[in-house]
Amino acid sequence: MEEPLKAECRQFLDCLQTRQRPKTDGENGLRVLEILDLCQRSLQEGGKVLVFGKGPKHDVFIHETACVGEPMEIGEGTRVWHYSHIMSGAKIGRDCVLGQNVFIGSGAVLGNHIKVQNNVSVYDGVILEDDVFCGPSMVFTNVFNPRSFISRKKEFRKTIVRKGATIGANATIICGNQIGQYAFIGANSVVTDDVPDYALVYGNPGKVKGWVCQCAEGLTFRSGKSVCKTCGRRYKKDRLGVRLV
Repeated sequence: MEEPLKAECRQFLDCLQTRQRPKTDGENGLRVLEILDLCQRSLQEGGKVLVFGKGPKHDVFIHETACVGEPMEIGEGTRVWHYSHIMSGAKIGRDCVLGQNVFIGSGAVLGNHIKVQNNVSVYDGVILEDDVFCGPSMVFTNVFNPRSFISRKKEFRKTIVRKGATIGANATIICGNQIGQYAFIGANSVVTDDVPDYALVYGNPGKVKGWVCQCAEGLTFRSGKSVCKTCGRRYKKDRLGVRLV
């Protein structure tokens, strides 16, 4: 128990003499100023919470009811809404939207421009590439054969959702599978196997029922070729699958 300013001055003088790094240096002071600046800006904007991610200074919106662990990475322009929970260690890109009651696990990786609708949990081992859409209440898993009384944290199976894919409301993605780029998973479907690029999949278990364009319109192939009637993109289908040409 002593006068704080006296202790601070003594430590400052000791650092001058010994050249040791002070407990509160310029870097620490900068962090304090950044926090004070964010508090002031939050007050001016009606209680909106602003935080810093790694890299250049940028704004992130996090609703006051959300719970965000530290450390974690979150990109510029991302918005986190009511009652969502982001675990420490999670990685989230820029310009993402996490709806109400969304959970992001510590080992989850989300790219840029992703939309995760209400009541979705993205667990450890799930990777979402850029522009992925996760519909309301869809389900990811990370353990293939769970038991409440057996720990299988070392048995998590990776699930990868490639760029631009859409997963419909209430669909279930069984862990260990890959969903191809711009694939479209119908509502209430159960995905039990890998999904090719541009595939339209629905049912339980999910089966390939057709093909879709990057703009999500259906494609009709004739002699292995198709032109989207909406955006004009051209595709080719062969034994290797569907690809943009």
